[in-house]
Amino acid sequence: MTAARTIALPTYDVTVAPGALERVAETASGSGAHRYAVITDDNVGPLYGARIRDALGTARTTMLTVPAGEAHKTRDTWARLTDELLAAGFGRDSLIVALGGGVVGDVAGFVAATYMRGIPFVQVPTTLLAMVDASIGGKTGVDTPAGKNLVGAFHQPLAVVVDPSVLATLPREHLRAGFAEVIKHGAIADEAYLDRAVAAASDLSSLDVTGDAMIDLVSRSIEIKADVVRRDEREGGLRKILNFGHTIGHAVELLSDYSMLHGDAIAVGMSYESALAERCGVAAAGTADRIQRAVKAAGFEGRRPAAMSPDRIVAATHGDKKARAGRVEYALPSRVGAMAGASTRWSIAVEDELVLSVLT
Repeated sequence: MTAARTIALPTYDVTVAPGALERVAETASGSGAHRYAVITDDNVGPLYGARIRDALGTARTTMLTVPAGEAHKTRDTWARLTDELLAAGFGRDSLIVALGGGVVGDVAGFVAATYMRGIPFVQVPTTLLAMVDASIGGKTGVDTPAGKNLVGAFHQPLAVVVDPSVLATLPREHLRAGFAEVIKHGAIADEAYLDRAVAAASDLSSLDVTGDAMIDLVSRSIEIKADVVRRDEREGGLRKILNFGHTIGHAVELLSDYSMLHGDAIAVGMSYESALAERCGVAAAGTADRIQRAVKAAGFEGRRPAAMSPDRIVAATHGDKKARAGRVEYALPSRVGAMAGASTRWSIAVEDELVLSVLT
C-alpha cells in the first residue's frame, strides 16, 4: 500500500495519499466549525460532492456549485457565492471546503478570505495542476477583463488534502496540462526532477496515478513550492521565481479568452521566457533549448498560436501584476534548476522590444 506523505508549511499540512478524500471530515471536525459549505463545480460535484457531503454530515453541509472553467472565475461568481452563504445564514463559525481544480480553489479561497472578514477553508484539489500549484501557498482571487488574478487576497488554508486517485477521472488533456507546473518546478529548482516529470508526462497512458512514482512526483512538486512559500509567503522576493512562464503565459491565456488550458499557456510562456533569459544574458547557453525540449517531450506545442501577434501578447503583459512603472518584470532562469535575479528581488525588468524579438 502506498504510504501517505505529509508536507508541512508554517501554519498547515499538505497530506498526499490515495483515499485521502475520506480524511476531509476529520480535518474539518478539528476546526471547531459548526457548518460546512462545499464549493465545487458542475464537473467535479457529481463525481465527488456526495462523498464529501456524506462524510461531513448532510445536516451540517451545504453544497454550492459554480459552472466549470476559467471563464467563471469572476467577481460575479464570488458575489453570488457570498450572497448564497448569507442567505443560508452562515456565520463566522463556518468552514468552506474547496472541492475542485484551480478555479474552484481560487474562488472558494477568495470567498473564505472575505466572508465575514475571513473564515477557514480546506483545499481539496482534484486536478494535477491544483494539487501541485494552485492549492499551495494561500493565493486566492478572481480574474477580470484586464487579466488573471488581479483581484484577490492571501488567505492560507486550514489544510490541503490531496487524493491522487481522483486523477483517474481527469480528462487526459487536463492531466497533461497539470504537468506544465510540474515541469516548471523542475526548471526553477531541481534539474533531476525535471527529467522525471518529462518521463511521466510523455507516457500518460501507462501512468498509475495512485502508484509510488506518482505520489513521489506530486509530493516533490509540492515540496518545491512549499519551500519557496515558507521563505516568502506574500511574494515580496523569492516567491516571484514561481512566476516563471507566467508573464507571457497569462497574456496568451487572456488573449485566448481562456479557451486555452492554463498549463498549455504556461508551457508557451516557459518556452519563450527561457529564450528571453538567454537573450537578456542572464541564462547560460543551452538553457532555452533544454527547457523547450522538455516542454515538447511532455506533449506541449510550446509556441504562440499563429493568430496571436507578438504585439498583442506584449500589450497584454502590461496588465500583469508584475508590471512596475510601465515595465514588465519577468522571473527568468539562470540555468535549468536555478533562477536569476537574486540582486533584484528575483524579478528582472525587460524592455518590450526584447520580448518582441523572441516572440517573432
